[in-house]
Amino acid sequence: MSLRRLLGLYSAAAAFPGLLRRSFSFTTSGTPPPWAFIERSTEAAEGLSVRLRYPPSLSTIRVPKRLVRTSPAPDHDADVIQSISGSVCSASSDGLLILSYFDLRLEAPILAQRGAARLRKTPADLAPGYGAHCTHFVCNPVTGELSCLPDPRTSDPVSKVMCGLHTGLLTRADGGHDGPPDRFALAELHGNQMVRFLSETGEWEVVPVSPCQLPDARRMVLDHDVVAFGGRLWWLDVTCGAVSVDPFSDRPELCFVELPRDSVLPAAAQDGCDCAGTSGCGESPQHRRLCVSEGRLRYIEVAREEPFVLSTFALDEEASGWTLQHRLDLSRFRFQFQDYCPHPWLPLKEGDTPQIGFLDPLDDSWIYMSATIATLEDTPRVVFVVDMKKEDVIMSSAYRSGIPSFVPCVLPPWLGSSQIPSAGSDSLLNLLDY
Repeated sequence: MSLRRLLGLYSAAAAFPGLLRRSFSFTTSGTPPPWAFIERSTEAAEGLSVRLRYPPSLSTIRVPKRLVRTSPAPDHDADVIQSISGSVCSASSDGLLILSYFDLRLEAPILAQRGAARLRKTPADLAPGYGAHCTHFVCNPVTGELSCLPDPRTSDPVSKVMCGLHTGLLTRADGGHDGPPDRFALAELHGNQMVRFLSETGEWEVVPVSPCQLPDARRMVLDHDVVAFGGRLWWLDVTCGAVSVDPFSDRPELCFVELPRDSVLPAAAQDGCDCAGTSGCGESPQHRRLCVSEGRLRYIEVAREEPFVLSTFALDEEASGWTLQHRLDLSRFRFQFQDYCPHPWLPLKEGDTPQIGFLDPLDDSWIYMSATIATLEDTPRVVFVVDMKKEDVIMSSAYRSGIPSFVPCVLPPWLGSSQIPSAGSDSLLNLLDY
């Protein structure tokens, strides 16, 4: 696993199992928005910080650093440093989030020193002999409640396969009612096995999954965000299609839905495809995505070359195929001096690389995107929203914090008065005590 992926997605381990409760203040008027998009990168901060803002403003979550368990820090004179980084992995369909952390040791040789100061080489690789410890939280972003999941036992096979990079979260209410969930499941697919955590048992386990028939007998490369929809978790292989599974099932079975015909790539496209999805198949998570909007599963893709055709599809009721919803040529957008929202970076040109963020969960015609604009020097990355019905860019802004990556999250009205289902622990801690 590459250092770039670990640093970009995850961070350290939490110290206390069980449920962590506290109250906090919104940055809004006190009423949470109906949905939010949350910055994927998260840090261990001095205290719990949840900033829910109305879109298109960005929301953020920070976990208290004192709740992150780490191994002893390296000696000050060692050529190794400690790095703690985290990620909002995914969201359930009813607003709960997975927060995951890695405690890493990175090679950073000392190049020079003056007194107590150390000038080090920029960290580039994981230090040999150190394992990356990963722990998960489930978070209610409206109440600020956290549930810290227990670590797998070191003797458990889970610890050998679970990395948390593509873990999904599914909730379920007893009786099938539409309201607060009574249980949840985390799951990650590894070939014909599924690693899962069930709140009912409070334990991690590896269970076999019944395979599904795939075209061309190809293998699946599941390296994209996991989506919760229709009582199942969905993983996307950008070359051929999506697989789904019910993580609550005693005998989980995979189901496969092929991509739209013109989107399927030959099986040879997977040759050499790494976990970042950017070699071999020629596609990355930023150019093909699964999303949920207006209660339907959607597949979105944008061409990597001019004319940058953007297409959206909806899964049919039988979950057997896709129906084209919108198609738009992004390269035909032109800059116009508009009072409400000028976009001086238009038109998109070869090398500007538009990328897909996500669909508005409540409006399937609004797509959040980004692009690296070759003609902009100071702030080359732009985040913008395309209205597919109006066929126009309706808002845009510069993004100065690296590559934008966000998690859309629907926040139902009852989320503020509900609790996270028990994760099998009786230990309750109040964050205000720490």
